[in-house]
Amino acid sequence: MNHSNTEIGPKKSAASPPHVHPYLVLTICCASLLLIGMDVTIVNVALPAIQLGLHASLAGLQWVVDAYTLTLASLLMFSGSMADRYGRRRVFEIGLTVFFAGSLLCSLAHSIGGLIFYRVLQGLGASMLNPVALSIVVNVFRNPKERVRAIGIWGAMQGISFAAGPVLGGALTQTIGWRSIFWINLPICVAAVALTARFVPESKAARRRGFDPAGQILALAFLLSLTYAIIESPHDGWTSATSIVLFAIAALCMILFLVLEPRCREPLLNPRFFHSVPFTGAIVMAALCYASYAGFLFLNTLYLQQVRGYSAFQTGLCTLPFAVMIIVTSPLSGRMVGHYGERPSIAVAGMGFVLSTLLLTPLSTETPLPQLMLAYALFGIGLGMINTGITDNAVSGMPLAQAGVASAIASTSRQVGTALGVALAGAIVSTGRARGMSFTQATHSIWWMMTACSVIVLLFGWVTTTGWAQRSTSKVASLFHSAESTPAK
Repeated sequence: MNHSNTEIGPKKSAASPPHVHPYLVLTICCASLLLIGMDVTIVNVALPAIQLGLHASLAGLQWVVDAYTLTLASLLMFSGSMADRYGRRRVFEIGLTVFFAGSLLCSLAHSIGGLIFYRVLQGLGASMLNPVALSIVVNVFRNPKERVRAIGIWGAMQGISFAAGPVLGGALTQTIGWRSIFWINLPICVAAVALTARFVPESKAARRRGFDPAGQILALAFLLSLTYAIIESPHDGWTSATSIVLFAIAALCMILFLVLEPRCREPLLNPRFFHSVPFTGAIVMAALCYASYAGFLFLNTLYLQQVRGYSAFQTGLCTLPFAVMIIVTSPLSGRMVGHYGERPSIAVAGMGFVLSTLLLTPLSTETPLPQLMLAYALFGIGLGMINTGITDNAVSGMPLAQAGVASAIASTSRQVGTALGVALAGAIVSTGRARGMSFTQATHSIWWMMTACSVIVLLFGWVTTTGWAQRSTSKVASLFHSAESTPAK
């Protein structure tokens, strides 16, 4: 996806033109990150209003979230390679335009099916923004110290985008209506397109990465069939013919993917990466943390509005501790990783997740508000502290030319985790409700599952930072070196 590393080393790569203002380019690119990060959280707060306005089922609400995240997860690496091949600014501008169109159509949707389709369009646009924008940022910041500072600002903006969504979404939904949560994207997209055309320089990768159409199709088919099976099985029946066929398709796609990828010259997901214990741990932690995050946000939005009777704006205010802790801990995590390595940051994140989900395991209609607020604050600490550790683990010890791809895979695993987290949370609640449980009772098993995931994150945070794990990264470098020195057949 992001191959900027190929450009910052060689002297022959084009230098930034004198008229380029790196921090202005960073600001423009951060606007795209704000759109992508905020879009998930801002939509979650509006879900009850969308359900009422479009007469949607719980499964329909799950698809409103997952149509976006699945498209984004499936096409992140493909869009990144397109940008490296045809020009990053060009693909970035196309992404902004598509995202604008998707947002406008979402605000005009008159059925849940239409809204889901337009969310796919939004996801398509978003897939051209995040990885491409980061490549642009790395390309314009040639000074290593300034580049590190720019990436730190980028990470902090990601935290702000997660934090701003619930509060802003609640305020807009209550005062103007749920359609307004999509209107807010329109002026940002227009301004970003105009500024990109004026100030962002065009760039391409020095070495263009090959395509892997088989891997791309199999990955997309696996995610779609698995997610569809999880979301729809509570209604069709887990042992129904439809569910069995969908799970079988997902399993077949995964098997074919694992068989074909090692044989591909430039695979979508290079198996060599997984010889690195830190990288493998980063992928597992990203998927688990973001699955928990997506389920946490999805369920708490429905709980606060449909069980406790809070308005959309009150729901946004209740999430303020979550938002504030993300803003506070995101830059702190970067400094901790820089000074002490990944282990302390991941340990704090894991403990935040564990304590938060344990506080939610006895959730009821009368759970004290201070207990909820504390749980939200602890979850915000976990999410804010984990991102830098995951990214650093993913690229730790990787050859310079592969660091961008490794980071891209970690970003993809976050989106996959988000999609599956919403699917699983909704499926478990639907199954529990069908058995006569109340909404809060049906969520208890999910909170325990999240607690187990948090314990696994703590374990992986320790294992991936041992000397044994760090030594495994040297094997990856030798494998890539051997592959690059072997002539293509």
